Amino acid sequence: MNTLFFAATTPATGEQGVVQKIVETFGWNPTLFFSQVFSFCLVAFLLHRFAYKPILTVLEERRQKIAESLANAEKIKQELASAQAKAQEILTQASVQSNKAIEEARASAAKILEQETQKAIATAGDIIAKAKQASEAELVRMKAELRKEVGRLVVATSTKVTGNILTAEQQTRLAEDTNKQLAAN
Repeated sequence: MNTLFFAATTPATGEQGVVQKIVETFGWNPTLFFSQVFSFCLVAFLLHRFAYKPILTVLEERRQKIAESLANAEKIKQELASAQAKAQEILTQASVQSNKAIEEARASAAKILEQETQKAIATAGDIIAKAKQASEAELVRMKAELRKEVGRLVVATSTKVTGNILTAEQQTRLAEDTNKQLAAN
């Protein structure tokens, strides 16, 4: 034992070195020391093999899961942005289509309004034409009645003026002459 720590002594004075004093104070047993070193290495190996490695494996798996989660989160974020862009595009297309449908409806309404206006004008024209025809027919009828009445009045007046009674033949001829004269005017 002294040979191991001989170097710890000072050669010039021959005094005991600090290490040797510590060894003598606390006592050093090489067999015990090496068994403790062996026990420590064995415990360190077992801890490394059965505790540290599984913990490192679990930690690595968790790190990978976290990395995957972050990647998935980024992917989901991109998909969300893509979905929002698609939704905005769909809304824009729907707006364009609705505006187009509104314009088509307005054009159709204007066309129908024009058609109905034309129908109303045509109907009004027909009503006016029928009214004119009825008016003309009424005028013709009234003229015919007026001619008869004038003829009768001429005959009656002629009878009174002449004091004679006119025969039926003379009355007819007089009425016809009056009608001709009225028709000429």
